[in-house]
Amino acid sequence: MPIFRFTLPLLGMPLLAALLLTGLSACVSPPNRAPVEERKPARPAAKPDGAPATAAGASAPPQVGALPDAPKALPGAENAGKPGYYTVKPGDTLIRIGLDNGQNWRDVVRWNALDNPNLIEVGQVLRVAPPGVDASVAASRGVAVAKIEARPLDGKPVAAAPAGSAASGPVATAAANAASAAVPASAAGSTSTRAREGDDDIAWAWPAAGPVVAAFEEGRQKGLLLSGKAGDPVLAAADGRVVYIGTEIRGYGNLVIVKHNGTYLTAYAHNQSILVKDDQPVRRGQKIAEMGASDADRVQLLFEIRRQGKPVDPTRMLPAR
Repeated sequence: MPIFRFTLPLLGMPLLAALLLTGLSACVSPPNRAPVEERKPARPAAKPDGAPATAAGASAPPQVGALPDAPKALPGAENAGKPGYYTVKPGDTLIRIGLDNGQNWRDVVRWNALDNPNLIEVGQVLRVAPPGVDASVAASRGVAVAKIEARPLDGKPVAAAPAGSAASGPVATAAANAASAAVPASAAGSTSTRAREGDDDIAWAWPAAGPVVAAFEEGRQKGLLLSGKAGDPVLAAADGRVVYIGTEIRGYGNLVIVKHNGTYLTAYAHNQSILVKDDQPVRRGQKIAEMGASDADRVQLLFEIRRQGKPVDPTRMLPAR
């Protein structure tokens, strides 16, 4: 039986190999899939402190041992509510605090070692009583009614009428004449009054000659309003030292404050001009300002007497006209 042999040209071998490999690949290749776009995870943005931000939708891991910041302790907070201390409120200034507590604002600065008197914080507690003074005892003392002490021109006291009898005749006349001569007419045409309150001994006189147009009223009118003409003299009501001149306290205009002792100070408001300097000593009846209408709708003097910072009725301290 004849044997047929087939031979492929040498050049056909690569083509045959290629066909075989193509068929094999078609048999074993997986089905086609949709193309997938490979996305690299976005790099988290850095926090302000340099720590990486938490990915969207993920909750931040708890911080072990992290505690909220403690509230700032204001100076003097341990003394809040104690006698002789004051807690700063919105709108306060040291001038107002000094006036309302009967103190020179410079003393308040010194007692509290304030570096900048213009920087006080709401909630800060300030000492407003001298160190070593029991403020609770001082505040409990009442206001005594002023008494008139009549003295003749030679300085000797006038003999008082016997107890239980009415003063009459030459004694009464001498006492009346002595009282009228005790203060010259330049001091607003009035006699002086001496207020006795324990250690206090102050001789008071009217600060202006004009009539009273508004009386003291507890909680509403803090002093007396006296009318007059622009330029009328404003007189110191008692011996003392000027502790403030200026316009920083709203509603008072050009203001002078005189401190008389550890208990009393007086305020003279709405002045047209001020004739004294800060920290200047003054005498009763001395002209310290001229009446005006600063921060007011008419020419007037607002006169206040404050006992330990609290306004009191000046007519209880001033002599009768």
